[in-house]
Amino acid sequence: MNWTTIWVTGKLAGLTSMALLLIGLPIAYWLTFSRWRWKFLVESLVALPLVLPPTVLGFYILVVIGPQSPIGRFYTDLVGHPLPFSFHGLLFASILYSLPFAVQPFVAAFEQVDRKLIEASWTLGVSKLMTFLTLIVPLSMAGLITGMILSFAHTLGEFGVVLMVGGNIEGVTRTVSIEIYDEVQALNYEDAAKTSALLLAVSYAVLLLVYAVNRRVWSVWPQK
Repeated sequence: MNWTTIWVTGKLAGLTSMALLLIGLPIAYWLTFSRWRWKFLVESLVALPLVLPPTVLGFYILVVIGPQSPIGRFYTDLVGHPLPFSFHGLLFASILYSLPFAVQPFVAAFEQVDRKLIEASWTLGVSKLMTFLTLIVPLSMAGLITGMILSFAHTLGEFGVVLMVGGNIEGVTRTVSIEIYDEVQALNYEDAAKTSALLLAVSYAVLLLVYAVNRRVWSVWPQK
């Protein structure tokens, strides 16, 4: 079992879920409370990775961050090497690919918050920012945790986007899913089975955690 690959995958999934918490919260807040009649255009754009083939998404990400694009040229001038086929490029692609898995649970959680409580907070002179931080976020905690867990799990199993944007560089962009593919191609079924079993166990544990959070199993646990 390649522990370097497991470390790269875990780091990628962890950073992606944390980045999506920061990026997804304002997006989800706007989607929930905005009254703009055309906001469904943004909702559709956020949900696009759910239906777009990973290779297509990976191709357009390569176009956006490639050395001929403004973003690509800026990054190359800043750090001295191109963004594609690097860990940072892979992280950027993972954030875009897992965006709906974070934003949609956030939106669902925000929609469950009683609007009367929010309006009462505003009436008492609490700013929208403080209302969000002290009222909406605590009441939406289960949905926020669910979004982070799902985005983490989704990143663990990435393949198409990872291969298109990150390539297969040992210790840099090679993830568990690519490792399994390589082992199967090399007919190393025993190693592929071990790595697959680990990924299966982690994925199942993540799903158990998601269901536990949403069912609030600890709310009926005996208190000592």
